[in-house]
Amino acid sequence: MSDTTKPVTETVTAELAVQQAVPPRKTSLRGLAAQHWRWLAVAAVIVLACYAPFQLVPFRTFQLAMAMIYAIALVGLNLLVGHTGQISLGHGAFFAIGAYTTAVLMNRWDTPYLATLPVAALVAFVLGFALGVPALRLRGLYLALVTLSIAIFLVPLLKRFETLTGGSMGLTLTKPLPPQWTGLAEDQWLYFLALVTTGLCFLLVAGLLRSRVGRALHAIRDNEIAAEMLGVRTAFYKTLAFAWSAMLAGVAGCVYTWVIAFVSPDSFAVGLSITLLAGLVVGGLGAQWGPLLGGLFVLYVPSFAQDINQAAPGVIFGLLIIAVMYLAPNGLAGLIGRAARWLENLLRKGKTHAH
Repeated sequence: MSDTTKPVTETVTAELAVQQAVPPRKTSLRGLAAQHWRWLAVAAVIVLACYAPFQLVPFRTFQLAMAMIYAIALVGLNLLVGHTGQISLGHGAFFAIGAYTTAVLMNRWDTPYLATLPVAALVAFVLGFALGVPALRLRGLYLALVTLSIAIFLVPLLKRFETLTGGSMGLTLTKPLPPQWTGLAEDQWLYFLALVTTGLCFLLVAGLLRSRVGRALHAIRDNEIAAEMLGVRTAFYKTLAFAWSAMLAGVAGCVYTWVIAFVSPDSFAVGLSITLLAGLVVGGLGAQWGPLLGGLFVLYVPSFAQDINQAAPGVIFGLLIIAVMYLAPNGLAGLIGRAARWLENLLRKGKTHAH
């Protein structure tokens, strides 16, 4: 058997094992310890995230909410690029579609803001599915160019329908007010809306990747031809991956509209799509925590670069990306994973010497 088909064979073998209800192997003590620490880390992050808005000033709370919005878009992009192996440079367009769907519903038809979320997700899903069908014939750079063209022509398209989208001036909305029973300030309420939505999106993708669908996506990523020969419906799963990824970007755009209360075509230029892809790679392509780390990177690093040099923040931003890629080729998630393994080995050696 060739080396190229080994990963796919292993993937399909695992799938068949699950279908035949093969009893799982006993988990080692080391595996249980690693899982224990993983759950502790997740619990610590949740507690810290819930505690943060009560200690930060409103602007910092707003920044954290924006970081989580980017993380929602990145978890969808990670599903497409990191777990399916498809390149997309047009995710900013689906982000804009979700944002404008929400803005139009709230501005033109006075739709309750929570009701706009499923509509924005559905519209982005349908358009992502429509893009996924012709994208089946494209791979690599050709697919990247097609998705990039979508991000390019969307901005002038939004400006053209001025009666609906507000044209170049955009649409100004009213921010959702917190219910009185919560006792929260406006920035805290918007923060928790972003936090809950982010958590649900991460759980959705995590469950999807653990299912048969996730194994099929990984098989396509490892070797599409071999996966198809082994019975994986590559066209079906690739199209769905595009649709799911676009849907999550639309959800991010919806929450963005709640938090910003303003949409403008220039906010969704091509640079947004490129920044999202860069943030995913820096955070960790295919990593579970990669989208969250990438969202923090996308939000805070440009601001940091602006503080260093206001004349050329893009240069500083690019140099920081190069530095991170040089120090952490697998992204920030890979760097943290290596640090955790180093600490684990250090503690194990300490216990050995103590005995």
